[in-house]
Amino acid sequence: MRVERGAREQASILHADLDSFYASVEQRDHPELRGRPVLVGGGVVLAASYEAKAVGVRSPMPGHEARRLCPAAVTMPPRFDAYMDASRAVFDVFHDITPLVEGISVDEAFLDAAGLRRISGSPVQIAERLRRRVRTEVGLPITVGAASSKFLAKVASAVGKPDGLLEVPVGGELAFLHPLPVGRLWGVGAKTQARLHDAGIRTVGQIAETGEDRMRSLLGKGAGRHLYALSMARDPRRVETGRRRRSIGAQRALGRRIKDRSEIELTLLAIVDRLGLRLRTSERLTRTVVLRVRFNDFESVTRSRSVAEPTDSTEVVLTVARGLLADAMPLIRDRGCSLIGLSLTNLAGRGAVQLTLPFDENPAPPGGTLAPDTSTDLDAAVDRLRGRFGRDAVTRGALLYRNHGADAPMLPD
Repeated sequence: MRVERGAREQASILHADLDSFYASVEQRDHPELRGRPVLVGGGVVLAASYEAKAVGVRSPMPGHEARRLCPAAVTMPPRFDAYMDASRAVFDVFHDITPLVEGISVDEAFLDAAGLRRISGSPVQIAERLRRRVRTEVGLPITVGAASSKFLAKVASAVGKPDGLLEVPVGGELAFLHPLPVGRLWGVGAKTQARLHDAGIRTVGQIAETGEDRMRSLLGKGAGRHLYALSMARDPRRVETGRRRRSIGAQRALGRRIKDRSEIELTLLAIVDRLGLRLRTSERLTRTVVLRVRFNDFESVTRSRSVAEPTDSTEVVLTVARGLLADAMPLIRDRGCSLIGLSLTNLAGRGAVQLTLPFDENPAPPGGTLAPDTSTDLDAAVDRLRGRFGRDAVTRGALLYRNHGADAPMLPD
């Protein structure tokens, strides 16, 4: 394959992806689990070790189905604080390797190793050093793909798993890509894959042979053009650094057992508390709250609502989230709830938002003065206490019942 003008002369984009991240952290912290099948999460599998994946366990899979496939598996409750600590340590290694790091999630990132040959060696040597440091300094296995584009680097890391390093050399992109199954391409899910199979297209090379026009007629203009471009290894995107997240979110798997409204509301309350702290720590404001509910049949629904002014107030977010949950409760009563998640979107920097005069807000009583808004002060005080003494130093009274395993009271609407 001829290298076009402006293309990279080396496979200098790295995609680093931790292997079975949550499960690997559990095996790292519990040596007795090493080499054994491990599941993280009971009702729904959040992660599975490669020993469990070898017999067909995947995430998200119902826990009872995973344990049927792998009766010897050890089920561990999720420890999100431990996973975030491990993620931060890994990203510290990334940023020490190169300043050009684009985080994709807590367990994967793109790194640009171009221009580092004189001080750090070739991209493959840099990737080897990265893997070695993550293993020795953080104690986790990681797979790295090296290629001339982000797309190919990500495919290479997927093919190279587990705990491997795979380079797609410049000039060998199509030779690497074309024999792969169509499912390796971004955007090819189960339905698209079935449609391609029905058309007799099973490999990436067959997409390239089919041509863009035929792909567009088969899948639609946008999807057809996208997949054909990928089949020809076309991906001009750069590694982007300094890009601020457009949303933050968290979710909690609840399993498929019967749950009453109070338990679901307490889960939502715990999520809101955590997101409020993250919002203020990053000095962001949100304008839109999005609730996601997954039913027991694994279908999902989302509900969203925007507020008049951007906010970082926990109480404001909680009020909106409770309203969204109330709207979704009729469906939950009929179909159950196996997962609940919340996202804060339409984010803006705190300093980039124009302040508004409080017309008709918090009106003063006759002959009195405006009552101060204490929610911001309360959030700041709680944040300081948690920052100094730990996240569990201050806990809502309603969550104490939950932490001690007793029945939790119904939260007020």
